[in-house]
Amino acid sequence: MSFPFWSPVVAGLVPYVPGEQPRLQNLTKLNTNENPYPPSPRVVAAIQAAAEQGLQLYPDPESVALRGCIAQQYGVAVDQVFVGNSSDEVLAHAFFALFQHGTPLVMPDVTYSFYQVYCGLYGIPMHVVPLADGLRVDVDALVAPELVGVAGVVIANPNAPTGIALPLVQIERLLQLHPTRVVLVDEAYVDFGAESAVGLIDRYPNLLVVQTLSKSRSLAGLRVGLACGQRHLVEALERVKNSFNSYPLGRLAQAGALAAFEDQAYFAKTCAAVVHSREGLTLQLEDMGFEVLPSKANFVFARHPQFDAAALAAQLRERAVLVRHFKQPRIAQYLRISVGTPAQCDALIQALVAILG
Repeated sequence: MSFPFWSPVVAGLVPYVPGEQPRLQNLTKLNTNENPYPPSPRVVAAIQAAAEQGLQLYPDPESVALRGCIAQQYGVAVDQVFVGNSSDEVLAHAFFALFQHGTPLVMPDVTYSFYQVYCGLYGIPMHVVPLADGLRVDVDALVAPELVGVAGVVIANPNAPTGIALPLVQIERLLQLHPTRVVLVDEAYVDFGAESAVGLIDRYPNLLVVQTLSKSRSLAGLRVGLACGQRHLVEALERVKNSFNSYPLGRLAQAGALAAFEDQAYFAKTCAAVVHSREGLTLQLEDMGFEVLPSKANFVFARHPQFDAAALAAQLRERAVLVRHFKQPRIAQYLRISVGTPAQCDALIQALVAILG
């Protein structure tokens, strides 16, 4: 369908479809990988303080205080840090700024589906590489000789929706074998047990690392993301930002994000709680006959050999438990289950007991 007022590209877009955000009450919501714990009390206090003063004024367009705090936490220079209104916006700027070379962008076939949406939006051709056995990212395929001259490589690490993480040595292989193109590593879930590539930035001018505060810092509702890379990559993102929206982060977002990074003790505590629940949930699902992929994220990816995944998701919903089911051919028999609080995980298990019999 198209309309006469649309630009030609709009009719061909296939927009990203986010997980359901239901308006019903009393649901066990395990479908969108939100953190089950609230943000740090210091975050709430900082947002309240910011709301009481200065909202009539524009925010700092460069987010200097926030970027300085991130730089200190990650051991990089301030001018190697970029922040934006969610990691999705940061990714969009990166695709626009770094991958429009007229050659294909390489990515796995099962990964964060927004990557293909951005390619459609910006007219970037794609080269999709199948995951290997076990739904693992196939690094050998991503660095195959015939891929020389591509626009770049984008991977999620840990991968979404599988939760499987690559070790840093494999990330370095990508960087070394694609030295003339950007390798974008999307680390939305890295804080739940994977290795961050931020420490490689000074050694690799082609590395851009993107993260979000939505998951491990419990700020999905605030919409703050960041990127770290050498100065020439960050400058490219800044040029796009300042040609699109020079004030992407409001005063409340900057204040809340800054407080979240400053409260490292709370961050560590909640991440550890999620990891503990993930390991327990994995064992319980395996005891029920599920195959569960090894996850380093705040979700698990599981299938049951005797039950259809779509039917399971529907029956769970009837019992007020939401999980995510994808209709892609290779993963159509898997469910992605966000790790909740112990009580939420128990509700899921009890619902599955009733369904499986």
